[in-house]
Amino acid sequence: MGYSSSLQHLKTLVPFLDGLRWRYAVGAFLLVLTNACALLIPWLLKLVIDGLQHPEHALLSSGKAALLIGLIAVGYALVRIFSRTVILNAARLLEFQIREALFARLMTLDLVFFSRERSGDILSRFANDLTNLRMLTGFGVMSLLNTVVLYLAGLWLMLQINLWLTVAAVAPLPLMVLAVRAMSSRIFSVSRQAQDELARLSSLTEESVGAIRLIKSYCREAYVAGQFDRISDHCLAKNLELARLRGLVMPVMALATGAGTLAVLYLGGRLVITNQISLGQFVAFSGYLALLAWPTAVLGWILTLVQRGAASMARLNELLQSIPAVVEDPEARPLGGIGKGLELRELRFSYGERRILDGISFSIAPGERVGITGPVGCGKSTLLRLIPRLLPLPDSMLFLDGQDVNSLELASLRRLMGYVPQETTLFSRSIADNVAYGGNGDVATAVQRAGLAADLQSFSAGLATVVGERGVTLSGGQRQRVALARSLVREPELLLLDDPLASVDAGREDEILGALAESWQGKTVLMVSQRLSAFRDCQRVLVLDEGRIVEQGTPDELLQLGGRYAELARMQGMLKSEVRRVKLEGVS
Repeated sequence: MGYSSSLQHLKTLVPFLDGLRWRYAVGAFLLVLTNACALLIPWLLKLVIDGLQHPEHALLSSGKAALLIGLIAVGYALVRIFSRTVILNAARLLEFQIREALFARLMTLDLVFFSRERSGDILSRFANDLTNLRMLTGFGVMSLLNTVVLYLAGLWLMLQINLWLTVAAVAPLPLMVLAVRAMSSRIFSVSRQAQDELARLSSLTEESVGAIRLIKSYCREAYVAGQFDRISDHCLAKNLELARLRGLVMPVMALATGAGTLAVLYLGGRLVITNQISLGQFVAFSGYLALLAWPTAVLGWILTLVQRGAASMARLNELLQSIPAVVEDPEARPLGGIGKGLELRELRFSYGERRILDGISFSIAPGERVGITGPVGCGKSTLLRLIPRLLPLPDSMLFLDGQDVNSLELASLRRLMGYVPQETTLFSRSIADNVAYGGNGDVATAVQRAGLAADLQSFSAGLATVVGERGVTLSGGQRQRVALARSLVREPELLLLDDPLASVDAGREDEILGALAESWQGKTVLMVSQRLSAFRDCQRVLVLDEGRIVEQGTPDELLQLGGRYAELARMQGMLKSEVRRVKLEGVS
């Protein structure tokens, strides 16, 4: 992959340049002034030297020339500072815009995307890949503009002195370009691999920090350290390979510059001896060649920046160009309320080739409370995720108020729902902030209904207690109740509860269900649970198995039926009896 492919990846930068083009234009103009000052100094030296050799033709005295060179040097320094500031600031602003676009794109993506992407890899794109891109659009652009200006102006001035001397100076450059072009595709490939390895390292670090309690509990520190070492070794190997490639580029540039300098010293010396050019012209020509030495050498660094920036942009494009699986219809209608209730018609859903739900059909009237149970992996949680369209589903399978959910505005659909997922997620903020995240409402009332009020008494700061990252300072049951309060705070019409009492003991379960019974008045509730005791206030229970409804009815009807539900009830009853027996034996 060469320059053309790299430019293809970098084309997606064009829309982000709106509003920044004038900054780069001003920076380029200042660079022209900077290089004009630099190029003027060798010409003044030529005038001084020629004047010393031929005083009768001197245009400037040596004193005036020295003063002028000093003033130009000061101007050069000032203009150079401003040119660097303008261009590097533009690169920072470009990085800011891309970061904003990346995050905005992340917010549009759904569970399908996040189920296949690693958090560490996403974070690596926000950090390492954006840094590479900023280097390219800042120092890279500045160096490239500087090189172009110096070469165009420097070569033109050198041609004014002597054509053949200029040809001898630039003759090695085509060979240098061919050699660098041959290495460019490998640099891009290795840069991409190095970024991928760094993303793997970031992902493992993020995962390990999040699971540190589990790692320590199972004494897996050495194992995780070994994993880190292996990935780190791969990352190091790729970065060392990239460094070797960059190390090859710089000597090639230096070789071309050195060869040109040798040619100029030999031929230029002969031209001075034969009086074809003056000593002043030779000094000026050597000065211009010296000015071109650094841009020639830095071309290798620019090449590396371009290839690393293109590799990073390719990774960023994967995120920027990701299309969400759940898309809102352009003609979507707002949903004002549950109205006629919820209805599923032959609902089917698959994760890839694996069928999860297979022909689910039922309806829930407004205000009805329905429980769902069944063995692990039967599709209970997936069913709840489909109702707020967190996962994509075909048309004409799920209806709210008689309308296909795919034809409804996502925001209005989800605003009517309170969703408690199985995996509780809390932010590193206060309990009050975490509850209020669910919407406007009475936080204290929501906390009371979720059975969390008694726990707050043990916290010195009460609702202002900061829960730590992911709620680490709370117990599993407390985290679950905060999430439950969050779903209740805005008084939703439809409650979707995915095993909300899994981490709660039996005594607290009765308390929470009693408090919830008051808040359920007038609400439609769909509750998933493995604990059948959670369905005591449900008017109907659905039993799922292998993606199908195998039983449904009231809890009493299902117990009398003697099927799956009754079997689950017997197993849970036996477990409770066994616990009581062990306790009694311990007392005796």
